[in-house]
Amino acid sequence: MHNKKLSMLTSIGQCHCGESNIMLNLPEPLERYSPRACDCDFCIANNISYLSHPNGELNIESIEKLEIQKQGSNQASFITCHNCKTVIAAALECEGKLIGALNASLLSDFSLLQHPTTVSPKKLTAIEKIDRWKAVWLNIKINGNCHLK
Repeated sequence: MHNKKLSMLTSIGQCHCGESNIMLNLPEPLERYSPRACDCDFCIANNISYLSHPNGELNIESIEKLEIQKQGSNQASFITCHNCKTVIAAALECEGKLIGALNASLLSDFSLLQHPTTVSPKKLTAIEKIDRWKAVWLNIKINGNCHLK
């Protein structure tokens, strides 16, 4: 058995303008992951596929304060760069921590990922969405903080 802390692999990336940098820690190499392409109008229009793992962690460092948008059911928040408006991650404050999924296209090594799998959260009830997100999303820290505000 491997210690999860020792086996975490780090990938880096940034938003389109470079004001927001990301560091993603996952337990397995990127080649083993297939991002999830949400089929909602917002995610399709922004060509977003999300990457997460319940044992992973996403650290976002931003020069400017990040913007928070709501879409669809207004449950999840979309963390967006203030300057270039790039969606960095979908997130939810839950049980005192911030969880979410990274916009996988922002990773420097995005090409290593498997082809995205289409998912349809709009077919889930509000409670089913939150249960699903708790099961698959990772911990997020923004400028060292684990809350959106």
